Amino acid sequence: MDDTLRRIERFHGHLGPYVVIGYRMGLLSNQILGDNPFAKSAVTWTGTTPPVSCIIDGIQLSSGCTLGKGNITVHDGGIPAAQFTDPAGTSLRITLKPAVRQEIESQVTEDNMRDYSADIYSRHHDQLFDVSIEKNECQHQ
Repeated sequence: MDDTLRRIERFHGHLGPYVVIGYRMGLLSNQILGDNPFAKSAVTWTGTTPPVSCIIDGIQLSSGCTLGKGNITVHDGGIPAAQFTDPAGTSLRITLKPAVRQEIESQVTEDNMRDYSADIYSRHHDQLFDVSIEKNECQHQ
């Protein structure tokens, strides 16, 4: 198993698809908004009930936005989505594709969870997420 997957497993307590999805969301936010965890914030709509809430741990581990720093907010909803915002007001919204969620719900079992999670980790973000970027267009006159 890949060192990163081991680190995710160690941090979260087990390797499952939603923690890996959160990790990938955080990586994508780092690529687009930068990897300084003090220069962005995150909001999720996962709620705090597993398995979807496992996304939160993945986001914290990869993006550095943490509950302890106060730069991640969790809203109820059970929705596998997150929004990252930088100080300039650029917002990156990342939502798990409905087909991937359906796949997880219909195909993942205790027996195949680790292998499936490794497969999720290896997929391109375009296969996993719907992504939108909004730039703050506010101009001072």
